[in-house]
Amino acid sequence: MIRTVSLEDAGAIVFIYNYYVKNSPATFEEIPLSARDMAARIRTVGENYPWIVWEENGEILGYAYMHRYHERAAYRYTAEDSIYIRAGCEGRGIGRALLENLINAARKMEIRVLLSIITVPNEASVGLHEKFGFKKAGQFHEVGYKFGQWLDVGYWELLLDAEEKRRVKEPLTPFV
Repeated sequence: MIRTVSLEDAGAIVFIYNYYVKNSPATFEEIPLSARDMAARIRTVGENYPWIVWEENGEILGYAYMHRYHERAAYRYTAEDSIYIRAGCEGRGIGRALLENLINAARKMEIRVLLSIITVPNEASVGLHEKFGFKKAGQFHEVGYKFGQWLDVGYWELLLDAEEKRRVKEPLTPFV
C-alpha cells in the first residue's frame, strides 16, 4: 500500500537509501546518513511536497518524493522526483505505483514540469520514467565522481499539460 511518510519511517527509509549510497552511483552522496538526518529531510521536503512510501506487511519496500527543482521563484511550477526501492524488491511494480502517484500529486499541486535527474546508465530508472512519457531533455557529461569513475547525469522531463492529463490514469492507491 502507498501512504504518506511519517517521521517514524526515517530508519526504514535511510536503510533503503544507504544501500544506494554505499553500492550505487544512483545517488552522488558518498557518506551514509543517519535516521536523524533522514528525518530532517522528510520534515523539510514534506512541508511542501509529497513524500510517500510503499509498505507491505509493516515493512517499507520503497519510497518516493518530489521537491522543488531550484529555489528561484520562476521555477515554482517545476519539481524533481526521487524514487528508491529496497534492494531485492525491484521489478515488482513498486516504482511504477510510486511514480504514478507522484505524477497525480504533481497535477493537483499545479506543477507544470516534473523532472527526473538520473545518473546514466540506469536502464531501470530511465525505462520507468519513459513509460510515463518522460522525454530525455539533455545530459551533462562527467559531472560526478564516485567509485573511481566519472559519471554522467541525464535529465528527463514530463510536461503535465492538458493532453498528458487525459492519458495518465488514476493512481493504484490514491495519494493521501
